[in-house]
Parts: sequence; C-alpha cells; structure tokens
Amino acid sequence: MSAIDGYPSAHNIPMKSAVVNASPTVLAEWSLQRGEAQLAHGGPLVADTGAFTGRSPTDKFIVRDAFTEAKVEWGTVNQALTEEHYQRLRDDMFSAAAERDFFVQDLYAGADPAHQISVRIATEHAWHALFAHNLFVRKGGDQVSERWTVLNLPSFRANPARHGTRTSTAIVVNYSEKLILIANTSYAGEMKKSIFGVMNLMLPERGVMPMHCSANHDDQGRVALFFGLSGTGKTTLSADASRILIGDDEHGWSSSGVFNFEGGCYAKAIKLNAASEPEIFEASTRFGAVLENVSIDPESRKIDFDDASRTENTRSAYPLSFIHNASENGLAGHPSTVIFLAADAFGVLPPIARLNPAQAMYHFLSGYTAKVA
Repeated sequence: MSAIDGYPSAHNIPMKSAVVNASPTVLAEWSLQRGEAQLAHGGPLVADTGAFTGRSPTDKFIVRDAFTEAKVEWGTVNQALTEEHYQRLRDDMFSAAAERDFFVQDLYAGADPAHQISVRIATEHAWHALFAHNLFVRKGGDQVSERWTVLNLPSFRANPARHGTRTSTAIVVNYSEKLILIANTSYAGEMKKSIFGVMNLMLPERGVMPMHCSANHDDQGRVALFFGLSGTGKTTLSADASRILIGDDEHGWSSSGVFNFEGGCYAKAIKLNAASEPEIFEASTRFGAVLENVSIDPESRKIDFDDASRTENTRSAYPLSFIHNASENGLAGHPSTVIFLAADAFGVLPPIARLNPAQAMYHFLSGYTAKVA
C-alpha cells in the first residue's frame, strides 16, 4: 500500500496512505491479504464484525449546535454531544488516522439526482470499503446538494471522560461539518444507517418523506411499499421475481415519486436457502457479495446459513445489479399499495388486516412497533 500524492483528504483528515476508489476485486484482495476476511465457496467474502454483531444505538450521538438545536427532538433516541466533546473526539481520531492506512470510496446516497448527496467513506478495513461500494449508489450527478464524509476507525477507543461518550464505542454525527465519526465497532451497518439518519433530517425540509421500507413495481409501473422491522420480510417480498425491485430498505417519496437511497441490499442471511429465496441466495453466494458473521466450513469453505451460533443477525451485502429483476435507476412513480409487515407476536393487529386510509395513517403516525417473535 502506498500513499497517493495530492489526494484531497476530505475534512483534512490525515492519512498514512490511502487506496482510493478501488474495484471490488482489488478490495477483496486487500481484505484477504490483510487477514480481515475469508473467501467462501462460490466467491463471497465472509467477515467477522467482532464484539458488535449489530448496531449500537445507545452509543450514537448528534452534535448539539446552532444548526441542530431546534431541528432535533433530543432525548434517549437522539442523544446530544457537546461541541467541546466532539472537537476532542474529532481531533483525537484525526491524530490516530495519521498513523493508519485507509481505503476510501467516493459514493452517493439517493438515486434521484434532485435529492442526492455525495458520501466519502474512509475506513481502515478493506472489507468495509467493499461493503460501502455495494450498499451506496456508485454513480452520481455533477450537482449534489451536500457532501458528507464518514471516518470509520474500528481500532479507535473513545474515552467517555474526555469525549463525553457512553462507552469506548461512538457513532457521532455532526450536521454542521457534515462529518460522521465511527469508533470501536466493526459492524458495517453503522455506516449506512448513519447516512440514512442524515437523509431523515435533510429531506423532510425539501418536501420528501424518508422511509424505512422496501419497494418494487410491476410491469405496469404500479409501486408497492413494504414497511417493517428488521426480519419481518421487507427484503424477501421486494425481491419477488415477477416484479421490478427498486430497493430493499431505505427510500424517499417526493412529488416525483419513489427513489432508493441505496445502490445495494443488506439482507438478513439467517436460514437463507435457494428454495425459498432464490434471488437473494444467488446474490449472496457469488463473488462481490460481503457476508457478515456467517459460518463457513474451514475445509470446504461451504456456507452454513443455518448456523446462528455467532448471531441471529447474519447479513449479506450485495449490489442491486446482483438481482436480475432490479431497477436500473432506482426510481419509480407514486405508490398505489402500502403494506405494513407487523409480524406482531403481541396480537395487537390480526395476522392479515386491510386498513382504510385513516387507519393506515393512524398506525403509521403512532409509530406502533410490533413484538417480533
């Protein structure tokens, strides 16, 4: 690895060296060479996320400043970090970055050019860069509304007394500087969800509703949205081979219609099999896909999707192009069908319910969260 002369580090982040916008093949080679991941039968890269096998929402903070003061509903969900604590954390992470080698990807969030932001991912893990390459939009327009940077340093441990964090793990978003700091967690989903949070705050002011849902449409262009918690079936239902997949997790609904925030899918992989989910299985078992915390046989390197000994939250990250019936541009018209995947073990909602518009608005706006079995 060698430094790139004249590389413009975003936010003046110092780097010992950087591999910039490398292809999936090169990133996979780096990951294997550095011992970050293993190659499984069929070609996907398998990585272990360490202590964190999921996101850590209690360690996520928003910098409280003049910009966010009145825009954010502060509390246990949106935890505040002072500007002073943030500056110490940023400075300390920048100092640590100067001693590390980086993998940088210049990507985008938002398939609609009218609402697109650029995202520079700078991470010390090659497999994280491949994950970002898969999950974010890879092509963008000349005019983006905002330019963000994610500095991902799993090896850096925050100091709660010095940095104002809860633990040594921190995910900190600064809307004024358009910088996201991620420390002491190797769970790659923190990168994508942090940017989703940015879109959540930014888009409503532009008349766009950000949505945690999957979306597809039929050959007549009729759009369906699938809202639901993780594991309720958003990715599975949206990958229906008879319909066109728009996206599996994060979308915006503007006056022009629906658009995907992402360029890939982040599918739950537990008990994944070719019979029940052929499209997702095929996408997850080929070169270029990234599997998190999935078990493989040490000799044959064959994947065991049924093994939950590491975590139930095993994941597969792959680009939308791996799904044969995926939309080429991530854009569609206005939805005609909205489905709530409650998967409710409490029994508040019946197994199948058809809601009128008033009932649908009530359950959506009340923020009802099902008890998943």
